[in-house]
Amino acid sequence: MLLELISRMQFGFTITFHILFPAFSIGLITFIAIFETAWIKTKNTHYRDICIFWTKILALTFGMGIVSGIVMEFQLGTNWSVFTKEVGSVLGALFTYEVLTAFFIEAGVLGILFFGWRRVHPRLHYAATLLAFLGVTLSAFWIMSANSWMQTPAGAIYDGHIFKVKNWLDVIFNPSFLTRYFHMMLATYISGFLAIGGVSAYYLLKKRHLGFAKSCFSVVMWALLVLVPLQILVGDEVGYKVHEYQPLKTAAMEGVWDTEKGAPLILFAWPNSKTEKNDFEFAIPKLGSFLNTHRLDGELVGLKSVAASERPPVAVVFWSFRIMVGLGLLMLLIGMLGAFLRIQGKLFQQKWFLRLCLWSSPIGFISIIMGWFTAEFGRQPWIVYNLLKTVDAHSPVALYQVLISFISIVLVYGVIFGYFYFKFFLHAIAAGPEVGAKPLDQAFFYMSPVMGMNEPSNKRDK
Repeated sequence: MLLELISRMQFGFTITFHILFPAFSIGLITFIAIFETAWIKTKNTHYRDICIFWTKILALTFGMGIVSGIVMEFQLGTNWSVFTKEVGSVLGALFTYEVLTAFFIEAGVLGILFFGWRRVHPRLHYAATLLAFLGVTLSAFWIMSANSWMQTPAGAIYDGHIFKVKNWLDVIFNPSFLTRYFHMMLATYISGFLAIGGVSAYYLLKKRHLGFAKSCFSVVMWALLVLVPLQILVGDEVGYKVHEYQPLKTAAMEGVWDTEKGAPLILFAWPNSKTEKNDFEFAIPKLGSFLNTHRLDGELVGLKSVAASERPPVAVVFWSFRIMVGLGLLMLLIGMLGAFLRIQGKLFQQKWFLRLCLWSSPIGFISIIMGWFTAEFGRQPWIVYNLLKTVDAHSPVALYQVLISFISIVLVYGVIFGYFYFKFFLHAIAAGPEVGAKPLDQAFFYMSPVMGMNEPSNKRDK
């Protein structure tokens, strides 16, 4: 059990770090595509300058995503060899499809996107940007298909400890895939835009690069006003699918111990696994059933319907779900406040709102992590739901080997992804954008702490 726990902690730590970079990359490339479209349409170099600045951040973030992702592939072979052997015929093919489609597209166009601003025709560069957007979208498609298949396996049978595919369309478009895919894509857009909004709010508070900041901040506020309500609707459909195919996960999310119709929505409680009840419970009658089944008298399966060993870790799922939802409501509030201040003509001047956006810039990524925890912890004790248990899927290796590699990963990730990424990220923010900005190949590799002390010449922004 301890070997399984440490192996899970190591993979969980690695994927939690990794997921932040692809999520930010997708949000950034989407934002860049919007402004490059504006540049192509209007020929206004102000939009191109915005693209060049955020392309520098994209290059740094995308590179980190690739490096951090490679480690997980090795872990699948070293720590989860039984899992890879038994599901390899399914997930191996899906990961191969990702490489053959998404990765090949990205590898072919990222050089143009990063280094081609003054080397190729603007429309060719624009085509590269759109293809990069297509690449990350396809990459997310295959990854979410693979993970969703583990949540709601379909199209394959488990025969002789090996999964054998019967229908590839059922595997790819398994019951939870499409709703979870759109939910994840919206989460990456919102998270990336919130981070961009935070940087823009910082410039507005400091009264620097005002033209740049206003353009970026305005688009971010419009995006939040559209994307967050849409995300709430898609999230509701995700919850409905979870209740249909993983009722015990719903029970953990809602803190339901006894099967009941018309279950309440528990706003606050402390799930107590020892006494099998909730302490300090505050609930709204019948709303839990309505949200999960779309009926006031809908039935929610209770955690007590199975043995304790078959239940997910209730407290983790319960609280991670509430943190995700709570942050989602905060995002909705930010979007609505932004619309209200825009109507009043105070969107760029209201300091308390700008500070709120600055301090809220990481909440999209926190929400993604909490949603991931809800999905992955809620699936336990199964690694392939109702077919293969996690305890039966790890490698028979020595505990000390996993511990040493885990400690090494924590230290290396803390230095490379924790310190150096944010060092260069903050240096880029301190340097800021410039009118007639240098493209990536001239400017990116010359970031230094000194640049943060120099105010770029930007007459239009003064």
